[in-house]
Amino acid sequence: MNYRIVSRLLAVIVLTLGLAFLLCAGVGLLAVPSEAESEAAVRFAFCAASALALSGILFVSSRGAVPRLFRKEALCVIGAGWILASAVGAVPYALIDTEMSLVDGFFESASGLTTTGASVYADVETMPRSLLFWRAASQWLGGMGVVVFFVAILSFLGAGAKILYSHEASGSTADFEQGRVQSAVLQLWWVYLGLSVACTLAYLVGGMSLYDSLCHMFATVSTGGFSTRNASLAAYESPLLEWACVLFMTLGGTSFVLLAQVTRGRMVVARRSTELRAFVCILAFASVAIAVSLARNNEHASLHETVRASVFQVVSVMTTTGFATTDFDVWPTFPKLALLVLMIVGGCSGSTAGGVKVARIVIAVRTLMRSVEMEFRPRVVRRIRMNGRPIEQDNLSEVVMFLVLVGVLCMCAIPLAALFEPNLSLEGTVGAVFASLFNIGPGFGELGPTANYGALHDYTKVFLALLMIMGRLELYAVLVLFWPTFWRRFR
Repeated sequence: MNYRIVSRLLAVIVLTLGLAFLLCAGVGLLAVPSEAESEAAVRFAFCAASALALSGILFVSSRGAVPRLFRKEALCVIGAGWILASAVGAVPYALIDTEMSLVDGFFESASGLTTTGASVYADVETMPRSLLFWRAASQWLGGMGVVVFFVAILSFLGAGAKILYSHEASGSTADFEQGRVQSAVLQLWWVYLGLSVACTLAYLVGGMSLYDSLCHMFATVSTGGFSTRNASLAAYESPLLEWACVLFMTLGGTSFVLLAQVTRGRMVVARRSTELRAFVCILAFASVAIAVSLARNNEHASLHETVRASVFQVVSVMTTTGFATTDFDVWPTFPKLALLVLMIVGGCSGSTAGGVKVARIVIAVRTLMRSVEMEFRPRVVRRIRMNGRPIEQDNLSEVVMFLVLVGVLCMCAIPLAALFEPNLSLEGTVGAVFASLFNIGPGFGELGPTANYGALHDYTKVFLALLMIMGRLELYAVLVLFWPTFWRRFR
């Protein structure tokens, strides 16, 4: 293990957080003058100084590092880096909000950086503006990924850049046309920035203030879901804002590699994308089905309200954003089951969305259909294709094993969560695990869209926070950190 290169890359992560803390301190100074805002700004400055000092210590300890990064180091940087980032990001919460413990801060920080959107706060509108800004900005940083950011800017990573991107961003470098991964990832960041600017402008046109526009843009483009209002987007009572949010949540749940190619005029790539077609079809079918169910049960007064509520919640849940305009926990059984399935499916690979990803679902369904066909036509040879290209058997095996691992993890996590929280209903327990592992945010029952996670025990919050990080990194990078024999045998 090349510990020195790991230390250098962890220093870059902490440095990024320290600079973000300085920005939040500036927001506090620009806010309406008050004792709480001034004190929050000073404490953010202290957090920034502490983060920069820790970054300096890590960097000094990396002197003499050989600038080579292999799979073992890449997995260590990603897994340890996200846990470290969540711990450092927890400090402002505990330091500024004296009623919040470090465990609550860790939960809130992990939820923000992983773009989960679950919260322990019952009343966010009383928080200092600088702390609310950090809460929202942490999602934007975690959306594309801090690790992906320094893949784009650190030239010495070399071949290790491919490993870092593949494990951190749920995407594949096989989709890149450039030979240099840094150039391709930098293009993805430009697309991310472009969407961020467009979303901010849309919210400004819709009537939000600049501050609210920025905070909700951070939460929308990153598919995070933190809002500056207790009632989320419903507080604005604006159909225009809701439809704008639907558009940018959908774009955030789409592959950024695909969006980058479309911005270069390669529309044929979008038309050929199997995952994109499946993503759009699932969104459309689920929206129609839920709207019909709501209309039959007279859940909303008008057709437009019914359609808007259905489309918004379908897109919010499937892209794992977690915004809410209505309490879907009081909906009939069918819409709630449909949303539960969409939680698992998630968005496209290489997007900011969570879930197991549409591409894996498509591959799994096609593999199942081929297996059924081979039962009565054993001599048939049929290749499974995505985007018009055949998929190798190794890739098929990886998809199947990932889905099996997710299933096993859910079977272990749900009983463990029930053991931790014996008074939580079955609906609430399953919802908590799914909402954390698949980075959704709001769950069902006691943890529905109008509730929060503040009443859970501290060990439950730590457990759910780890599930969030595992879900964001697609399991492996965190699991291996707790598997010592794996590291000893790894070559």
